[in-house]
Amino acid sequence: MRSRVRDVTTVAVPREQRPGERRVALVPDLVPKLTALGLSVRIESGAGDGAFLTDDDYREAGADVVTGEVLTDADVVLAVNSLSVEQVAALGSGTVVLSFLAPNSSLDKVAAARDAGVTWLSMELVPRISRAQSMDALSSQALVAGYRCALVAAERLPKFFPLLMTAGGTVKPAQVVVLGAGVAGLQAIATAKRLGAVVQAYDVRAAAADEIRSMGAKFIDLQLDTLDGAGGYAREMTEDRAARQRELLTPYISNADALITTAAVPGRQAPMLVTREMVATMKAGSIVVDLAAETGGNVEGSVAGETTMNGLVSVWGGSNVPSQMPVAASRLYAANVVNLLTLMTKAGAVVPDLDDEIVDGAAVTHDSAVRFGPAREALEGGGGE
Repeated sequence: MRSRVRDVTTVAVPREQRPGERRVALVPDLVPKLTALGLSVRIESGAGDGAFLTDDDYREAGADVVTGEVLTDADVVLAVNSLSVEQVAALGSGTVVLSFLAPNSSLDKVAAARDAGVTWLSMELVPRISRAQSMDALSSQALVAGYRCALVAAERLPKFFPLLMTAGGTVKPAQVVVLGAGVAGLQAIATAKRLGAVVQAYDVRAAAADEIRSMGAKFIDLQLDTLDGAGGYAREMTEDRAARQRELLTPYISNADALITTAAVPGRQAPMLVTREMVATMKAGSIVVDLAAETGGNVEGSVAGETTMNGLVSVWGGSNVPSQMPVAASRLYAANVVNLLTLMTKAGAVVPDLDDEIVDGAAVTHDSAVRFGPAREALEGGGGE
């Protein structure tokens, strides 16, 4: 199926509304790439402040900076987090929105986009194929989050990460365990290794063993069946398998000074990998960093955005972790959305071609219809309306 062609002149970038969000969907360096395609760029004043990008930076790059309503008559909207229902309802039919959406938990926004005739491409649904690597916002933001997690662990652990030979004696390196070896986990491993820690890591996928070793870490082999799933993610495990895994992981966690957990699958609750009892076996002063705290947590008792105590062990729950490094996160995310927008731009017009597997995979709504199956089924069943 091909969409109708709609002339596009204005790409709008609003300020993010999520509390504490510091990222921005477009950086000044990439404005000329859009104007070279025949598009004009309009950005809300202050949109880049959190990432240390000024209004003057955007003006010098060729964007119009406006105070107040930036979405009026916009043809394309670029955002990090999803727009509000009210913002979506005010958009004109045929407007194209590129942002994270989490459609399974945002049925009210999906319904609003459908009713307004908005084409909404959710960045977390971009297919994980070679041709879409430059548009893979999940991976780019996971890269930032993984790096940040290792820094948090190093900062909060009351001992050195590296081996130090001093006149007063030898300081042993920190022992770090990483659970989950996706993009975030591998970056956490690499960063902890660069900081001098001794790193061991585990993942349920067979391919992860070589990836972990390539980062200089030791793979924890529990001698359990692998759980490789579609799209590079892991399959869900049975409770018996999970219990056995926790039992076998406990000695490694007990010996760790820092535990970093990164196991998550978009649209699903994070698997609970570590119980309170397992954390309690760690040494006094140890640190646990749970990157998946916002989606239920890999660690029992972790709270997103808070540091809690399990005895004398600190448990740090991650909350919007990429936003904690807004300069790098914004630059990477902006490249993802600009590359996806470039794919759809033909002679100054944006053409969301649903025959293209990337566009088709990311499209949640288009032509007043919900295309993303789980959201469509939930709305047809009465959910979210």
